Amino acid sequence: MTTQTPDQLGICSWSTHPSTPQELAIRTRELGLTKVQLALMSLLDEPEVWGDVQSILAAEGVTIVSGMCGTTGEDYSTLESIHRTGGFVPDATWDQSWARMQQFAKIAQGLGLSEVSTHSGFLPADPSSPDFAKLVGRVAEVANCFSDHGLNLIFETGQETAATLANFLAALDEKGATNTGVNFDPANMILYDMGDPVESFKTIASRVWQVHIKDATRSPVKGEWGLEVPIGDGEVDWPAFVQALNEADFTGNLVIEREAGDNRIADVRTAIERLSEVMAQVAVAS
Repeated sequence: MTTQTPDQLGICSWSTHPSTPQELAIRTRELGLTKVQLALMSLLDEPEVWGDVQSILAAEGVTIVSGMCGTTGEDYSTLESIHRTGGFVPDATWDQSWARMQQFAKIAQGLGLSEVSTHSGFLPADPSSPDFAKLVGRVAEVANCFSDHGLNLIFETGQETAATLANFLAALDEKGATNTGVNFDPANMILYDMGDPVESFKTIASRVWQVHIKDATRSPVKGEWGLEVPIGDGEVDWPAFVQALNEADFTGNLVIEREAGDNRIADVRTAIERLSEVMAQVAVAS
């Protein structure tokens, strides 16, 4: 059984709202972290600012461990809006999203990355649905492009149940897109109200290649967003989750993501402290 350690911790670049690579490097090191998941959209849309990000981070002892990319036209203002606009599902934006994915693949390869995460969009629960086959085809096309560039494609969780995601991954395997896996976010399972984070992780543990560290509380109103909160203040059972990671022999990166709140740096520090304590406690109990 593998023990999780603070050495696995990193931060999502967008969590600190950096306007330059220098700001990202300084804030990451001030937090005592050396790993970053980098939003690749900045390199595509602002190459004059972000083009040297890898060397700037390296000068501060920070490594880019994975990338993140988004699709065209995503609207996260409500659950309904992201259901309609998210990922590779909308026909109206597919051509643009496909073009950007090809560019992201080149950027990630240039950075020497091995994996990039994205939201695929809401996956149909019914494998017999025409939308299911359509989405499998689109995702397989993106995955094959990434494979050609030496990359794995990992999906953010939360917009569907773990069982639905497992079925979708099996369908991708049948298409030969075996370079697809999961970026597991326990808080997203709560925010989208798609199941218990610990049990959901166990369902797809064999395909989880990266984990986002985030916490949340469920909305009391069905169909509305839950609330993202600092680590330890939400409904994720962190001792049980860390134990599940240990039992699955997870050795990947644990990347802290903070997308809400007015004091994100302090919240990230809290996440590092609380999760490190939980790791130590679980290791002793095991």
